Amino acid sequence: MQPKGPIKGLIFDKDGTLFDFNATWGAVVRTLLVAEAGGDPALITSLAQALGYDLTHNRFHPGSVVIAEPTYVVAEVIAGLTAQTDLQALTDRMNEISAGVPQVPAADLQVLMAQLRAQGHTLGVVTNDAESPAMRHLEDALIVDEMAFVAGYDSGFGAKPAPGQLLAFCKATGLDPAHCAMIGDSTHDLEAGQAAGMVCIGVLTGPASFDDLTPQADVVLNSIADLPDWLASRRL
Repeated sequence: MQPKGPIKGLIFDKDGTLFDFNATWGAVVRTLLVAEAGGDPALITSLAQALGYDLTHNRFHPGSVVIAEPTYVVAEVIAGLTAQTDLQALTDRMNEISAGVPQVPAADLQVLMAQLRAQGHTLGVVTNDAESPAMRHLEDALIVDEMAFVAGYDSGFGAKPAPGQLLAFCKATGLDPAHCAMIGDSTHDLEAGQAAGMVCIGVLTGPASFDDLTPQADVVLNSIADLPDWLASRRL
């Protein structure tokens, strides 16, 4: 059930919510597979399977570790199948690759964020990516200045599905969690929103389906482009 009261704060997941997940992280994973497998086709296949990535169709399975977990956990999975022993170095390489991959927006982000701000909403981004590439992506999309708060898994507030990042947004902005919404494409996003006592909004621009998100979502939208209309209907 949705918390009562107006929604003042909007907290966005990044990958799969602001940006198309398969188009962006698919490029990251394909680059990473080639680099870490050393050109070994069998190892590339094994790594792709372990990461929940379909090489034939270039898309992630809904239960992929890349969707659900922070970058360092993905690094642990890769290290378990390769000779890589320096997890920090591998995590750093992943963050560098992620920061450099062009993002594919899930909507006209500049127009949408300006519209939401003009309507009086305070905006933020919380992601299981690292903070540095997240900031780079928001800067490249020309929306970083619209955000009152940005946190990655390494920002000191934990990672989703724990609610630490979301509650840190509330502390930074002075907003009550009951007046905030978590918007995301994965069950981890929605679990975090539930744990924080927020409205939970699912979007279908990631690998998860409507049926995957419905049990934990107050509403499931096709994309964040539908947010203004939904927010307007909620105020009626």
